[in-house]
Amino acid sequence: MLKVYCLFHLNLMYSSIEEEQRLEVIRKCYYPLLELAVEGIPISIEATGLTLEIINRLDKKWIEKLKELIFVGKVEFVGSGYSQIIGPLMPKRLNEINLEVGNIVYREILGIKPKVALVNEMAYSAGLVDLYKNAGYEAISMEWNNQYLFHRDLDKKLRYYPQLAKGLHDKLPIIWADSIAFQKFQRYAQGEITFKEYWEYLNSNNSLKETRYFPIYASDGEIFNFRPGRYDTENKIEFNEWRRIEKLLLCVKKHFEFIFPSQSLEGIQNNLLTLESVNQPIPVKKQQKYNINRWALTGRDDFFINTKLYRIYKNFSEANSSIEDKKEICFLSSSDFRTHITRKRWDDFIVRLKKFEKKLSASASLVKFDIKDDNRNNSFKIKQSKFEFFIETPFLKMAFNKRRGGALKWLIFKEKSDIPVIGTIPHGYYDDITLGADFFSFHAVIERPGKRKLTNLGNGRFHIRKKGNILILKNLQIDGDVEFIRDYIIFSDQSRIGVKTTIKMPRREVAIIHPFNITFLPEAFDKKSLYYSTNNGGDIETFEIGNESVNHAETLSALISAKYGMGFSEGILIIGDKEKSIRIFARKDIGAVIPYLFFKPIDESFFLRVEFSAQEIDDTFRENSAPYTIKTLFWLS
Repeated sequence: MLKVYCLFHLNLMYSSIEEEQRLEVIRKCYYPLLELAVEGIPISIEATGLTLEIINRLDKKWIEKLKELIFVGKVEFVGSGYSQIIGPLMPKRLNEINLEVGNIVYREILGIKPKVALVNEMAYSAGLVDLYKNAGYEAISMEWNNQYLFHRDLDKKLRYYPQLAKGLHDKLPIIWADSIAFQKFQRYAQGEITFKEYWEYLNSNNSLKETRYFPIYASDGEIFNFRPGRYDTENKIEFNEWRRIEKLLLCVKKHFEFIFPSQSLEGIQNNLLTLESVNQPIPVKKQQKYNINRWALTGRDDFFINTKLYRIYKNFSEANSSIEDKKEICFLSSSDFRTHITRKRWDDFIVRLKKFEKKLSASASLVKFDIKDDNRNNSFKIKQSKFEFFIETPFLKMAFNKRRGGALKWLIFKEKSDIPVIGTIPHGYYDDITLGADFFSFHAVIERPGKRKLTNLGNGRFHIRKKGNILILKNLQIDGDVEFIRDYIIFSDQSRIGVKTTIKMPRREVAIIHPFNITFLPEAFDKKSLYYSTNNGGDIETFEIGNESVNHAETLSALISAKYGMGFSEGILIIGDKEKSIRIFARKDIGAVIPYLFFKPIDESFFLRVEFSAQEIDDTFRENSAPYTIKTLFWLS
């Protein structure tokens, strides 16, 4: 027996929909959706508090109708927060504010507090589970398909029953969504497949031996009888698609039991599942071009707006902020400004972003140091040879390669290890032709399709400046039409090193830009206990690397440059083993980068590298002819 449910996600912030089209969307999409409920089809509707506010401003009658249908039990409302924020990319407290403000708006407009939450864009992390639980949610809706990619040991039948999502401190029931299922539904509704084809698919999920719960739909409500205009390949509207949906769902109701998503919890199996993995720390819905980089590093300029958002967040004081201020920072965090946003809405957004930035006095962050007098003769030991700089302090010892633009040759943290932990692995180190190259550290790389790489690994000018307890080694290089400036910041009284990089380009063009890379030296680490830790929207999460190959920056196609990534939401990444760890901290208010981990086990050894990205390529990427600058600042300790 099959019990089915459907969930319609409403979003008037939809990136490719202009503001003046919103009333048309309400008329063509949202009213017909409510008619399904009037006809006796149990439907679930999810919307952010922001979308409800927009609808309430444009068409109060629709809100009143929705409230009525909720009250009489014909619609189940599902929450998500005030704005459609990609949780794993945002600081924990900002995610909490988004959920708190969302609950306030749901009470104000609908008079309810939703029990089930849809994970925004189904971009999931374990750290978010605890936040939903603390916000009062009793279950979350999350996609089955992508987490299963890296959990093939799971019984496929688990997809037909709610399970438990394992958070960092707590757990929550998962009500499954299914990308193949909702795409089949969309294809039928828009006339791409026949009723027979759809019915065969739906029946393939049925069982005569057991009761199963199946999500026949869990996606956008704006794509029926309306086309958002994201792609040139969108199907033409040739008939009343909502009428076609109604006929289908009435037929489904005759043959199967129609329920609300929350009612599927009657069949919960309570298996405690880990949805994330070392390879995929953030599962995201649909095909793999939909990954975390889509909202972090592509679009019209995700790197720029996310950097500004972190700058705003750093200056955001809840004690001095009104509810409208909280709504504004959540609005500016909306995922839709980071994908297929229209030019007009982008321009308006940038004005609004800068206005709020100015209000909070969150201008460009300056890098300031606490300079102290240090007259000791041995605080810095500096030596030079034809090919290297050697620098030693009471806490650090390091060498930089002058022939390769000052790339790090090796670095010793004296409190952690007697041998170098990061640096350069030379050509020929591995007996593996796929690793037959020099692997440097602290350098920048720009890769442009069909063109040679640009790096700061060539000859350049060096300048050493010492003031008190601080020594700065500066390097300037020009490769092609790109200027690279890098400062090494070394303290005589601290066990840390800073790397500040500026990349000046004549334009924003299609390219992969990794301004900072680190190679870990295998002799310094215990392979069996290697791990990495970072924040993905909540508290810090730890992933044991084990003996499994990992490649977060794996290319999907010529159009999609990376498939995975970390949220890195507090700017902290820790790489370590049972004995030692290296802490990497990025000033995301200077450059909102995303780290990728590459790990390859090689017999008893391994290759481990972390690449920080400021730009990737996908279908949302847009070029800009204006001069473009990327700045980053990292601290290693």
